Amino acid sequence: MKIRKAVIPAAGLGTRVLPASKSIPKEMLPIVDKPVIQYIVEEAVKAGITEILIITGRGKGAIEDHFDRSPELEERLLAGGKQAIYDEIRAIPDLANITFIRQKETKGLGHAVLCAKEFVGDEPFAVLYGDDVIIGENSATAELCAAYEKHGKGVVGIKEVPHEMIHKYSSLKADPIGNREFLVTDMIEKPKTEAEVLSYYSILGRCVLPPEIFSILEHTEPGAGGEIQLTDAMLVLARRDGMIGVDYTGTRYDMGNKLGILQAAVEVGLKHPEVGEDFRKYLKKLAETL
Repeated sequence: MKIRKAVIPAAGLGTRVLPASKSIPKEMLPIVDKPVIQYIVEEAVKAGITEILIITGRGKGAIEDHFDRSPELEERLLAGGKQAIYDEIRAIPDLANITFIRQKETKGLGHAVLCAKEFVGDEPFAVLYGDDVIIGENSATAELCAAYEKHGKGVVGIKEVPHEMIHKYSSLKADPIGNREFLVTDMIEKPKTEAEVLSYYSILGRCVLPPEIFSILEHTEPGAGGEIQLTDAMLVLARRDGMIGVDYTGTRYDMGNKLGILQAAVEVGLKHPEVGEDFRKYLKKLAETL
């Protein structure tokens, strides 16, 4: 079944990047000249998704404003003869049919996804985590959607994480079944001991889920941190039906992490058509002083 809807949870408080996120949503932090949230929406659109729900919270109004028209700005750009940037700004509200809903309490990623039940209806849907930007030649979401259409099972985007970092992520029982594809039949969130580690593959940033996930979430008790964990609901799917893990192409940047923000700015900046070459020269000169 063709995936046409996506949910982007963007209600988190951004505590890992304070004080920057005190008054600016972390999803609006720029990577060169576009905010994080726009990269995520564009990835979904490249996957053929036409309906997007962004789940926000208090203090996140700037996200809605970004995907709205700005007639005064548009008029000023046209009057100044800045056609190229006008066209770019004018295209943002038309990327997809984007709607918004507020998660009134930050009760976890599982609760945020549950808020999307009416929007999703009886269709499979993609979830793009608001903390994660994935940049590459292909849309990571498109790769997951293709796997769902091929196998008819829930799909998780996975990557190997360093052994010493697995306690910060989920750990999956993932058996190879094809090119960059795995059958996932078990998972544990943030294993505390080496004995609990199933593998060093972890869910990072993306998944495509069947609508049955909502009935599971409705009966999922709060887990780690006292929050409703999406991983706990996906565990039920994995053990009952199996899920497909896709080791997606592209580079993931953790935009809820200060180092991830810096890495994204540097690596994207080097490829930017306007500033990339000058930035490269600057970095080479700077490197001589390190």
